[in-house]
Amino acid sequence: MSTTERPRILVVGGGYVGLYAARRILKKMRYGEATVTVVDPRSYMTYQPFLPEAAAGSISPRHVVVPLRRVLPKAEVLTGRVTTIDQDRKVATVAPLVGEAYELPFDYLVIAMGAVSRTFPIPGLAEQGIGMKGIEEAIGLRNHVLEQLDKADSTTDEDVRRRALTFVFVGGGFAGAETIGEVEDMARDAAKYYTNVKREDMRFILVDAADKILPEVGPKLGTWGREHLEARGVEVFLSTSMDSCVDGHVVLKNGLEVDSNTIVWTAGVKPNPALARFGLPLGPRGHVDTSEKLQVQGTDYIWAAGDNAQVPDMVGRKAGNPNAWCPPNAQHALRQAKVLGDNVISGMRGFPQKEYSHANKGAVAGLGLHKGVAMIVMGKMKIKLKGRLAWYMHRGYHGMAMPTWNRKIRIFADWTLAMFLKREVVSLGAMETPREEFYEAAKPAPAPAAAKAEGEKAKAS
Repeated sequence: MSTTERPRILVVGGGYVGLYAARRILKKMRYGEATVTVVDPRSYMTYQPFLPEAAAGSISPRHVVVPLRRVLPKAEVLTGRVTTIDQDRKVATVAPLVGEAYELPFDYLVIAMGAVSRTFPIPGLAEQGIGMKGIEEAIGLRNHVLEQLDKADSTTDEDVRRRALTFVFVGGGFAGAETIGEVEDMARDAAKYYTNVKREDMRFILVDAADKILPEVGPKLGTWGREHLEARGVEVFLSTSMDSCVDGHVVLKNGLEVDSNTIVWTAGVKPNPALARFGLPLGPRGHVDTSEKLQVQGTDYIWAAGDNAQVPDMVGRKAGNPNAWCPPNAQHALRQAKVLGDNVISGMRGFPQKEYSHANKGAVAGLGLHKGVAMIVMGKMKIKLKGRLAWYMHRGYHGMAMPTWNRKIRIFADWTLAMFLKREVVSLGAMETPREEFYEAAKPAPAPAAAKAEGEKAKAS
């Protein structure tokens, strides 16, 4: 950790906003003007729009993440969590991965902690649910789904087989619709290599409390997306929710009950709950309350943006909606990060700061290989696309939005190779317990008497 006497700009969070804001600050800053410190529990940034493709094996998981230390060589990157912030002393408490917590003084503060999965007190959810907020969860979901196919192909127990081949996804927004579309596509491809498993044996269920899916692209494209998934054999249940999933027994509010080993939770996000400990002004839903200049209300040295911030939508407000707020998506996060970085430099130098304003450019979503929906906004005109062309738009937009040319090239290389090579359908579930086999080989052998007693006990049972 640096002990420099230069002013310190502390960036809490190394996600999309944290990474791009730190890059912008370092680019605009004069040599030796300040020290930029980035604190995050992970040493990498995850590009979340590509998690569904990573879960389906269309993209290598390593190419979806960006190492912070490599991209920010002139910044101080600390792997840990900021647990508290003392605004009076301008000191943050950092809890590293190992060792005792310590205090870190700062002069300027950027809050970019992002969001976490929004959950409800549903019995069994914590024990059975699988999230889709991180690359670890995407890899785990892929291995888990393929492992279920292995189980179903190898068992003679019909109940075990039915449970293994039932996949429940809760949440019909971008994350849920894209994930079930990609995973269903992968499972359909993988079934070709199994003797006793066919796509018709599988059951995919999508549940949402709203009356439509993909609300971000509008009702018409959302309806097309639902009909498209249903044509592929996905059961879509709208205006209902999950009441419980204890031991994998899923009970929906509409009365449906199924047993499943796979329950994927993508029912929205909420601001990081750690924000409540920082003493910052928060909005009604827990977001940091900021001005149109991305400065936290009531402060002159703290800025916030992205999923954890309540940022006024100046385009909507100028159009007559006084309660317009920027939605939490990558489109706004990228642009907010750049304005935030410029405003931090301006604030440090005592110059006027600029207002954040961005008109929505539309939305794109992929629903599997060669399938997608897209709504492109050009002025007052909205162009709505579906199918293969929308899928190209989805990949083109997010491929170019991926941070760094290193990762852009790797992503496009994955897609290019996939045009000539078949999808990889191997499960690496053993990665979750890599030492298990070695432990079994290396653990001390039981004493003869103990081994005999264990054998007699097993024989009696």
